[in-house]
Amino acid sequence: MSTAAATPAVTTPVTNPAAPGADPIDALLAAGRTRRRAGPLTASATFGRRAMLKIKHDPKQLVDSAAIPILFTVLFTYLFGGAVSGSTGDYLTSLLPGVLSMSIAIVTMYGGARLAQDVRSGAFDRFRGLPVWRGSFVVGGLLSDAARYLFASAIVVLLGLAMGYRPAGGAPGVLAAVALVIAFGLSLSLLWAVVALLIHDAAVVVSIANAVLMPLSFASNIFVQPSTMPGWLQAVVNVNPLTHVATAARDLMNDTGNTGGAVAWSLAATAALTLLCAPITLRLYGKQE
Repeated sequence: MSTAAATPAVTTPVTNPAAPGADPIDALLAAGRTRRRAGPLTASATFGRRAMLKIKHDPKQLVDSAAIPILFTVLFTYLFGGAVSGSTGDYLTSLLPGVLSMSIAIVTMYGGARLAQDVRSGAFDRFRGLPVWRGSFVVGGLLSDAARYLFASAIVVLLGLAMGYRPAGGAPGVLAAVALVIAFGLSLSLLWAVVALLIHDAAVVVSIANAVLMPLSFASNIFVQPSTMPGWLQAVVNVNPLTHVATAARDLMNDTGNTGGAVAWSLAATAALTLLCAPITLRLYGKQE
């Protein structure tokens, strides 16, 4: 009598995605959860928050944002105020809006330095691989820059009020001047972003920015009136964008009634820089190896 061979039953093991020691990636795949792609605003806000948190590791960004306006406002007011305008109070009326414009322009370099540091460290490549709108990384950086510029502006205005400055334009004039200067600062941030994506070295970006911004700051009407300068230097001052931004800030804060021309020129310069640098920044962002 023949006996049929028994076929052993094959048991397929069941993997429990929640079991201890399971691979996290396998657990996510087994769970079958559908994750929505972050929108441009959410991604930009996340990158902006990351940039703000980096200040904890590089507090120099905030130190310079506070030290530059304090140093130039106090030093120039009390050393040269009497000689230039006859009294420190009169000089502060002209100096403070100019220092506001100069302070924001100078701290714009740190946005480019931060971007160059991300490119050099490799974080930039990881961010480009995320499933988000590529421009969100650039926009997030601009959001953090705007927060730093607002901080520096508050330092300038509060210091001026403590020193006796009373803006004739009131709160609306001060807010309009701050908004105008911050908008111009953000357009400069895009310029340094282009430099950072080309050079990839934070120290070199800062050096180039200083070499550009320091001459523009002093060859302007921020500290003295151009009428006291030689003719060739007056021509340079008259085409200096910081001159027009400082004039617009003065007109708005002091309610001079001549805000049209300077404000329009400042907005035109801001728009021109933005339209020129934003596409170049995004293009270089996409071409980085």
